[in-house]
Amino acid sequence: MRILQGRRSRATAWLVGAAAMLFATQVASATVDAQKSWAGFSLKTRWGQTLEGHFPVMEGEIVLAGDRKRVQLRLSTDEVVVIGSPRYSRLTRGEGFFDADHHPQVVFVSDAYPASLVREGGRLAGELTIRGTTRREVFIVEPSTCDRPGIDCDVVAAGVVYRGDYAMDRWAFALSDRVQLVLRLRTRSGGA
Repeated sequence: MRILQGRRSRATAWLVGAAAMLFATQVASATVDAQKSWAGFSLKTRWGQTLEGHFPVMEGEIVLAGDRKRVQLRLSTDEVVVIGSPRYSRLTRGEGFFDADHHPQVVFVSDAYPASLVREGGRLAGELTIRGTTRREVFIVEPSTCDRPGIDCDVVAAGVVYRGDYAMDRWAFALSDRVQLVLRLRTRSGGA
């Protein structure tokens, strides 16, 4: 009986070790190149003016597992800028919009996607967290303009979110609820 248990333990340990080695050889990651990437947004005022902004500070990675990938992106709300307006930049960081003091990051974690998505374009779904609220959102990835997307050219994705879905409904009388988000991502290694 002890011999059988010993063999089972060794067999189980061998299987666990083999599975771990197999998984380790299939999982890698690429880092988002924050210097070459860009994350921005635009929304309209009640008077028809378009406000455009961007997140100058970001970090992220693309985790590779076999033939599927997953992007994880973090955008700093402390540094968000509305182009051409220091006043709107302060308001955007403030309590009525991103509330950067309490929610310093916007986070997007995609569902797993095939490598072909960044070459051919298509839908990239995932979870977006703004102000502590997490919702399912979809970004549309544009077809690539080069052979090595994320390395030789930007991976471009865009989507629409609604401020009210994330408790950013202050100034509803002056600002549209609809916000267009645009991502242009490059990686340091491994591609998107």
